Amino acid sequence: MHARATDIAAWLRARVAEAGARGLTFALSGGVDSAVVAGLCSLAMPGHVIGLIMPCGRDPDEEAENEADAHLVANGFKIPVARLDLAPAFDALTGGLEAVLAPRPGTPSSQGGGNEGQERAALANVKPRLRMTSLYLVANRLSYLVAGTRDRCELTIGYFTKFGDGGADVLPIGTLLKSEVRALARDLGVPDRIIDKPPSAGLWPGQNDEEDLGFTYESLERYLRDGPDGVPPALALRIERLIRATEHKRAPLPMPDTD
Repeated sequence: MHARATDIAAWLRARVAEAGARGLTFALSGGVDSAVVAGLCSLAMPGHVIGLIMPCGRDPDEEAENEADAHLVANGFKIPVARLDLAPAFDALTGGLEAVLAPRPGTPSSQGGGNEGQERAALANVKPRLRMTSLYLVANRLSYLVAGTRDRCELTIGYFTKFGDGGADVLPIGTLLKSEVRALARDLGVPDRIIDKPPSAGLWPGQNDEEDLGFTYESLERYLRDGPDGVPPALALRIERLIRATEHKRAPLPMPDTD
């Protein structure tokens, strides 16, 4: 076993002990990040982990493939899983808000004055927030900690949903670049089909992280390793704009100074 995996597993055990918890739970999406987190949690707390598979009304073929990959990971690491279909909850929540958000005479096309892209993002962000709520329900019932699946690349540019997949108790791969996550996946024995899968946050059918961002994780890693000089100037500016625009996701909540 690679030293990095055993070190992170030891770190996880220490965090569980510090919290007085009994184990770890995490989302199993069928992607490489969640697969590595599953392997690390299993290594840290064998017999005291559970993975949650949480489809939420995307393309049926995509969801079937991702669920199959999630089960492949769970079987490989001998992890128990629970499947929670969140599509009914998503439909009930978003459908119930339609009357509140419907256009009214003399108002913009939506109450927030948003556009189609803003509406799509708002709806897409409901899904990771429902998954976070489900994870914490399980964690609270079992006295477990929630292990998040965000890596350093995603955290740096804020490519996660605030109070959604950004909500966790521990981030086992939060200091690892995407390439380092893939290398660790190979050390842990994650199947190649999962390691080589195009990264996706699963926000809508056919969604692809790199297409959504407009640059590759490899380019982002060059920026993180070498600084702005490591990538073309236009890309450096784009990355820096993303970092600034998403600072609110990483910073503590603002509070007034009342002293």
